[in-house]
Amino acid sequence: MGRKTELLLLVVVLVLLLLSLLPFSSLSLNQDFCIADLAAIYTPAGYPCKPPAFVTANDFYYDGLAGSFGPPIKPSNVALGSATVAEFPGVNGLAISAARMDIAAGGAVPLHSHPGGTELVYVLEGSLVSGFVSATLNKVYAKTLRKGDLMVLPQGQLHFQYSVGNTTAVIISTFNSANPGAQVMDYALFANDLPAEVVSKVTNLDELQVVKLKALFGGSG
Repeated sequence: MGRKTELLLLVVVLVLLLLSLLPFSSLSLNQDFCIADLAAIYTPAGYPCKPPAFVTANDFYYDGLAGSFGPPIKPSNVALGSATVAEFPGVNGLAISAARMDIAAGGAVPLHSHPGGTELVYVLEGSLVSGFVSATLNKVYAKTLRKGDLMVLPQGQLHFQYSVGNTTAVIISTFNSANPGAQVMDYALFANDLPAEVVSKVTNLDELQVVKLKALFGGSG
């Protein structure tokens, strides 16, 4: 087999591999919609489509942000409702999702990031401080938000919110991703199984304090 033939076969294989991704990655481009088949395996390109014959109006509807989400998460005093692809299959392939947070008086959303999307915050009720920390400058950009205000939190940046009023602050967040993901810094540091001694070394926190925080967040080690 000649060198040119080998190169041609390699190109063909690469093209076939790329084409194999098209049923997932380009569905939003070449058809009206792609309702997620949550029973299938999630891929980097999203979920495969539910067969059109089984799609109904309910697939484009979600009421999960309207009601109660249960008791606030401790110790943050924040109730969270999500409308990402895992909860709302209709957003699959459309690069959009949403969430709602009810932040009780005195409550705070801990430092966290969304590696997969930018967040746009809209205040429905109450008042809060919202801000993020620039990854390159370590500079904090924060504003007090009130009913009707918007703030954008760039993708991947550590950010936070905390209530500054006497009533519950309610915000709706939208994302430019069906699955923006979330990593909460406290849980990343203290809900893991790294030994407290190691966490202390890599964070410069006192080891006894690390042990207490691991107990609070359910970590081990």
